[in-house]
Amino acid sequence: MRESATDAIDEWMVGRGLISASLFRLEKEIPLYSLSLPFPFWMEQQPKALRIDVELPQEDVRSELSRIYERLHCPRSPLFDLPVVRIADIPGLVFRYRVADGEHYVYVEDLAEKRLAGYTVFNRLIELDRRADRYLRAPHSRYAPAYQRRGITTAIYSWWFRTNCSLISGARQSPGAHALWHSLARRREMFFVELRNKELTCLGRTVELCVQEDLHTRMIMLADGWDLRRLAKATRMKARVA
Repeated sequence: MRESATDAIDEWMVGRGLISASLFRLEKEIPLYSLSLPFPFWMEQQPKALRIDVELPQEDVRSELSRIYERLHCPRSPLFDLPVVRIADIPGLVFRYRVADGEHYVYVEDLAEKRLAGYTVFNRLIELDRRADRYLRAPHSRYAPAYQRRGITTAIYSWWFRTNCSLISGARQSPGAHALWHSLARRREMFFVELRNKELTCLGRTVELCVQEDLHTRMIMLADGWDLRRLAKATRMKARVA
């Protein structure tokens, strides 16, 4: 009989020495996903690079942000008068929030300069099945050069991780997003997965370069209070068989 997704994840952990075989046998009476276990392998080393996307010219970014800012202040626009959410105390900036079709948008407005600093959107991925779609979103950010490296996106990610929803990388990352994921990985649980035919397969904390270059390889960063076993159970994620 074929093993369940949780059984496969547990055996994969045993094979890699992440939990002991005796503890694995205990699962017959107590499911391993119900136990609180440390996972020191998350901090073994920094994740390697995934596919890097090309950044847009700065003028294109400024033009896009200018158009969005006009919509934020146009009474006929669905973006008009969006609620302000408390994400971070950054002088002069406010964070406006919108949800549309299951996607979450955070617009960062500079009140003094009367312009949009940038935005972050947490997209749904059509590659995910309906079960995984409940727990994963793919972030995308765009900020004017003057507002980059000021901790804005880090603050938004930290706020998002408290919403009980984890992050999955898209097919490509901008250099800024790539650097941010590397930085956050120092203190958050993150691992590689294969996303193919709407199914997730856990690949572990590190993978070979050739695997990283595959468009089906993604990274997952867990929300607060989540671990690998819990996400595997919730999404029916499989373990890669060696």
